[in-house]
Amino acid sequence: MLQSTSISDQIERPTGRAMWRGTRGRCPSCGEGKMFRSYLKVSDECPVCGEELHHQRADDGPAYLTILIVSHLAAPMLLAYFIAFRPSAITMITVFGIGTIISSLLLLPLIKGAFVGFQWARRMHGFDHAEVKN
Repeated sequence: MLQSTSISDQIERPTGRAMWRGTRGRCPSCGEGKMFRSYLKVSDECPVCGEELHHQRADDGPAYLTILIVSHLAAPMLLAYFIAFRPSAITMITVFGIGTIISSLLLLPLIKGAFVGFQWARRMHGFDHAEVKN
């Protein structure tokens, strides 16, 4: 049995553009509406174009990628800082503790937005609109 699709389902969705829009916290479809209604809570739909965003399933992916990026940036900096200045342990804990927390909090919404944009562009988790709407 053939599945019917509409013209809008056959249109190419550029992945890079959708991820960039998501990184900026904008709707991956139109690039105008806000994707997040709070810090990490994705809106159910775009307030501008009406694209449904509740299908997203970012789950733990953005957190894992954030940890990976922050740790790969912080580890060499920590080593270089220690070799160059030989600070006390409490100084190291304070400086790098605050630095990793701040950078994680800044990166997390950016990465989650990119995840949602990727899912939208690849028509994953209900973003495919395969059902015919009458």
